[in-house]
Amino acid sequence: EIHERLVGSEMCIRDRTSIKSAVKKVIELAKAEDKEALNAAMSKAYQLCDKAVSKGILHKNTAARKKSRLTKAVNKLQAK
Repeated sequence: EIHERLVGSEMCIRDRTSIKSAVKKVIELAKAEDKEALNAAMSKAYQLCDKAVSKGILHKNTAARKKSRLTKAVNKLQAK
């Protein structure tokens, strides 16, 4: 039981880290103004958030907030 809990927490950390990395990549691409790569990266970040919700790693409102803030940041960077 303890081993299962440790493995589960490692998976949670891995998934949260991958979401953070995807968000950072989207911000970098927004600054670089590469539209096609940006759309692919945004899609991947959204997908990771949704998958984390389905696994129970993130609350659905937390995922929605992350996606909203990411979209807002990208739009702000593209407006410049």
